[in-house]
Amino acid sequence: MKRYILSAAVVAALAAGGWLVMQPDTATEAEAATPAKGDPLVSITLPTSLTEQAQMGKRAFDATCAACHGANATGKMGFGPPLVHKIYEPSHHGDMAFQAAVQAGVRAHHWKFGNMPPQEGLTRGDVANIVTYVRELQRANGIE
Repeated sequence: MKRYILSAAVVAALAAGGWLVMQPDTATEAEAATPAKGDPLVSITLPTSLTEQAQMGKRAFDATCAACHGANATGKMGFGPPLVHKIYEPSHHGDMAFQAAVQAGVRAHHWKFGNMPPQEGLTRGDVANIVTYVRELQRANGIE
């Protein structure tokens, strides 16, 4: 009888161990799904071409905004949100919201990146070009 109980316990332990080994490593999968600090937060499709105004906006964006908002406005984990995102569609954040954000800064309200400080060295024309660039990226990704 003792052998039967011991054998049953060994079989049960082996079955449980085999089941555990066969389970996916959810910690590794969760880590892979969470971007690391500095990684882009969204993937986007780039437009095949940019207007001249958007090209100027891209240069200004790369020089001033990309440090926090990532290359091509895809966001940057630990720094700033993606601007190619439905939250920033024109009907929710109009072009003037971008002008105001650059001039006065923004209190954090959609994301947990902290407040955005005012940005110096950009003219209203520079910001208009940046907005054109962001809007062209958004349209290429179905955000109208």
